Amino acid sequence: MQLPDGPQAPAMLQMIHWIAKPFSYMEACNQNYGDIFTVPLGKKFTPLVFVSNPQALQQILSSDTKEFDASGEYNELFEPMLGNQSVITLSGKSHRRQRQLMMPPFHGERMKAYGELIAEITEQVLHQWEVGKSFSVRSFMQQISLRVILQAVFGLYEGERYHKLEQLLSMMLDQSSTPGRVSALYFPILRQDLGAWSPWGRFLRQRQQIDQLIYDEINERRDQPDDSRTDILSMLMSARDEAGQPMTDTELRDELMTLLVAGHETTATALAWALYWIHKLPEVRQKLLEELDSLDNPDPSTLFRLPYLNAVCSETLRIYPVGMLTFPRVVRSPVELMGYQLEPDTVLVGCIYLTHQRQDLYPEPKQFKPERFLEHHFYPYEYLPFGGGARRCIGMAFAQFEMKIVLAKILSSCELALANNRPVRPVRRGLVSAPTDVQLVVTSQRVQRTPTPETISV
Repeated sequence: MQLPDGPQAPAMLQMIHWIAKPFSYMEACNQNYGDIFTVPLGKKFTPLVFVSNPQALQQILSSDTKEFDASGEYNELFEPMLGNQSVITLSGKSHRRQRQLMMPPFHGERMKAYGELIAEITEQVLHQWEVGKSFSVRSFMQQISLRVILQAVFGLYEGERYHKLEQLLSMMLDQSSTPGRVSALYFPILRQDLGAWSPWGRFLRQRQQIDQLIYDEINERRDQPDDSRTDILSMLMSARDEAGQPMTDTELRDELMTLLVAGHETTATALAWALYWIHKLPEVRQKLLEELDSLDNPDPSTLFRLPYLNAVCSETLRIYPVGMLTFPRVVRSPVELMGYQLEPDTVLVGCIYLTHQRQDLYPEPKQFKPERFLEHHFYPYEYLPFGGGARRCIGMAFAQFEMKIVLAKILSSCELALANNRPVRPVRRGLVSAPTDVQLVVTSQRVQRTPTPETISV
């Protein structure tokens, strides 16, 4: 077997480049080796084959469980935070079982019920903004997305447990984004508990406190069942698999952490990028406002279908996708891919970022152009910000729904402008990407066409 070519620098140096500057690393590899290349970024520097060709991605992602295995074994980077019973880290039947148990809360009527909650939380955060004062966009978007997750997932609105979870999760996620903490995920030898002041020791103690709060909530629900509750935790606790078995407490904890971490961090990042582009490009903002102002009563279902708002959100997730890669796939039986004969145990990852930067699909890919999504339909293997196949993000519809409601609420409520002209660029934040600090300033309040409580309602 001959793997595709790739950079020949020492594996350690390549790993450091990947951790510190993932975008320049991917672009350099793509420029030198094309749509498929091999890099030493796997476990113990096991080679990974990066693929960004849409036809090859279709072959890989549409053949899950056949020629390719979407094994959770290669998602071990997520295990320290999410646990080994998360839908992300499980494989085979266990993965399919958990995914089936988790799907119902993210579809149908449940989605509509979240709209009012998202709008109310956004309104609460908007009240903290003062005219003439600048603020860090990401910080406030994190507040919104974390509160949405805590209230929609846990059904927690106030109280000591709510505030402790909010504080601890914010601290842990911020600290997990540092280069040192990311390096510890890639290099297990760095995971040394040297006490509460050491980076890994601090992480373990924060995780322990969060776990205790989650298990206390689960135990309280079991002791005091309430059939009227409609939050996701209650639905997961009542869910049963094909054998009639519920999730264990450990499974519940790991899936809750998965929803808390993945649903909070990714949506906050996407919202920060969207607000940057909207205010960087006046014509984009103007078109959005015209579309929003044309509505008499923009309820969540109407907002979700707005074509230009959808195009702005889609282009935001294209240009710098929060998730840079798909989850790995492992070759199960000999297969040909792009002219290469790949043997079993070869590990492949779809490179979402490079696919979204293809000149043949997205002319002038570095330019923010929402019109792309009005003029052309992109196939699932050309545009895949939420991954694809058996590992596509369960919360995709929820994230898109939240983005649209939050953006509509903000744009309808106040006039904003970039606080400075400093360039904003994509950087690594933990295991995903994010913009450098985006600062906005409130220039004035907008006059609402309809009373504020009913601006976005169910």
